[in-house]
Amino acid sequence: MTDQAVDNDGTKVSAVGQRPAVESAPTESQFLGRTRELKELRADIERAGLDTLSGRKTPRARVLLIAGKPGSGRTALAEELAEQVAESYPDGVLRAKLTEPDGSPVPTERTARELLTALQRPTPPGADADDLGEALREALAVRRVLLVLDDAADAEQVDALLPDTPDCLVVAVSGGPLTGIADVRPCTLGGLDTTSALELLGRFTGAVRITVDPFSAENLVELCAGQPAALVLAGGWLASRPQSAVADLAKHLRAEGDEGSPLSRMFRLTYASLPSAAARILRLLSLAPAGLVDPHTASALAGCSVNAARTTLDDFTRLGLLRSVRSPLPQYEVPGCLQPLLSALTETHDRPAELQLARARMLERTVRLLVSCRAITETDSSPAREKLAGMPRALRFPNPRAAADWLRIRQPALLASARLAVADGELDTLARRLMAALVRAMVAHIGTQAAAPELYGVHRLVLDVAERRKLPREMAAALLNLADLDAQTGRTPEALARYRAALDAGREANDPYATGRAMESVGGAHQELGDYDRAADWYGRALAERLARDERVEAARLYGRIATAHTYAGRYGEALRNWRAAVTGHRKNGDVAAQARALSELARVQEYAGRPEESLRTCQEASEWARRADDVRLQAALQLRLADTLDRLGDPAAARLHRGAAERMLGDELPESASTREQDANACEIRSTSEKD
Repeated sequence: MTDQAVDNDGTKVSAVGQRPAVESAPTESQFLGRTRELKELRADIERAGLDTLSGRKTPRARVLLIAGKPGSGRTALAEELAEQVAESYPDGVLRAKLTEPDGSPVPTERTARELLTALQRPTPPGADADDLGEALREALAVRRVLLVLDDAADAEQVDALLPDTPDCLVVAVSGGPLTGIADVRPCTLGGLDTTSALELLGRFTGAVRITVDPFSAENLVELCAGQPAALVLAGGWLASRPQSAVADLAKHLRAEGDEGSPLSRMFRLTYASLPSAAARILRLLSLAPAGLVDPHTASALAGCSVNAARTTLDDFTRLGLLRSVRSPLPQYEVPGCLQPLLSALTETHDRPAELQLARARMLERTVRLLVSCRAITETDSSPAREKLAGMPRALRFPNPRAAADWLRIRQPALLASARLAVADGELDTLARRLMAALVRAMVAHIGTQAAAPELYGVHRLVLDVAERRKLPREMAAALLNLADLDAQTGRTPEALARYRAALDAGREANDPYATGRAMESVGGAHQELGDYDRAADWYGRALAERLARDERVEAARLYGRIATAHTYAGRYGEALRNWRAAVTGHRKNGDVAAQARALSELARVQEYAGRPEESLRTCQEASEWARRADDVRLQAALQLRLADTLDRLGDPAAARLHRGAAERMLGDELPESASTREQDANACEIRSTSEKD
């Protein structure tokens, strides 16, 4: 199964939108040292703040700062502190990383959205950073949580996420002070004490190699400045060379000279020992989105097989160059302290054209996996089956659940891939395919409503690039997609504004599809807002566009939309005229099912207009066409409508016959089906609207 995209063993996976917890290398899984620092941090939790000393109530959460260079073990210390005090925060521990692998700050909007998702609170698509930050503070106001903010770039990032309650605690990890946040006492990290550093080395080498030459072991610790990340690399180097003494490594390190930090010197030594093929793969891992790597990513970057990539990634993990991620799927993380070193190597050893090709291979593999992820849900479709059959075994998922698990686990990396695809400000074919494949896969497995916040972010990426590059066609497409999400999540005024903007962009691009769809969508938004006159007017404009291009199928459908708007407005004469036009259009197009539905709606409006005899005849005609279309549910609904009409006309015996026919069609769902109740509710609503007019 190692060649398959997912080997699903039923293990529980992390929640949608949440980054899986990182499982440290075996040598780091148990925390070492830092006893003094932990004692100081725990004391800081209990100490009285400046507000308390001055007699004022503490307005916000206490912030503890752990400051240190990357590789100093600052994140490990934060996690150990969180584990020790977690019982005091019964509503849980929340985690967020505030810096991207390339060193750029993570937008506050994205962080707040991820934290709200972890709290199972709604994250409205389109909400800005201020709205989401306020929603997060409201959610935390009634909770007692511990918030771990890793790798904060500046005080503003932390301040925007601070809970407005002293019942919560924030542990911030940063490279320096957080100037601007009141009452923060930093805990600044240096190297590990010698005893803890030797124990860390011993986990890789075994105790014997340390005890037989304690002087060299202590010398090695000194050369590494007690820095945990450097010691991990040193331990990995020694573990891969069981015949080498600790003194040998110390000698090699001294030969590296004093250039750079202890971590960079140890990294150079480890890198130099790699075979050329493995060294190339390691360099290319700097391109991995979000610093998350799986065998497919490494395989595509390097142009090797998935199995070979998996073996190499496991070797890197044993050397301390990668960390394994706790997940049902094989997944790894590039340590943040090594990311700049890998990027520097890539710039000096790989030509830009080679990096561009590697990135294109990676994004192309991502597209194909997303297509496979979606196709497994459409096995009833012949094209989908053919598409799956034509894919290599390594890209196929064994079942829909495995595909959904892969999508959920890889979601942070997939969204980062989308950002990477448009990072250069272009919207080339590959970027478009990636965006489309990601959206379709998420809709297929998660649903439009649940995935709306993430989908909104994807479409915003496209819109930002299109606006910067002045690409009206792409602007129109992105605006339409964003407006659809607004409309589907109840933000109708925002949707209307975006549909109008999409119409302008479509006209500028001379794109008839975007123009026509925007006109129709503007009409739909007005209808949703109860402005039926404008809705009918905009539908009419869209109809004129369709008729001018001889798009008969769309024209017939639009006649129905115009009729619906007139019906809601109580203008039954106009509604009847347009429904008849829709029936005629569907008949000419040969769409039997659509013709039956249009006749059904025509009969409904005839009844609203007080023409029961006409409604009865139209219902009978619609029932015959529904039978030809093999639409059992529509036939049953029409039989019920016939029964109701006959009751009103004073023929209860005939009405019972039609209800009996409907019961035979749908069994236990009748006699009072949900569709009938919905129709009656619609009728009451329409009549009420008509009376108000």
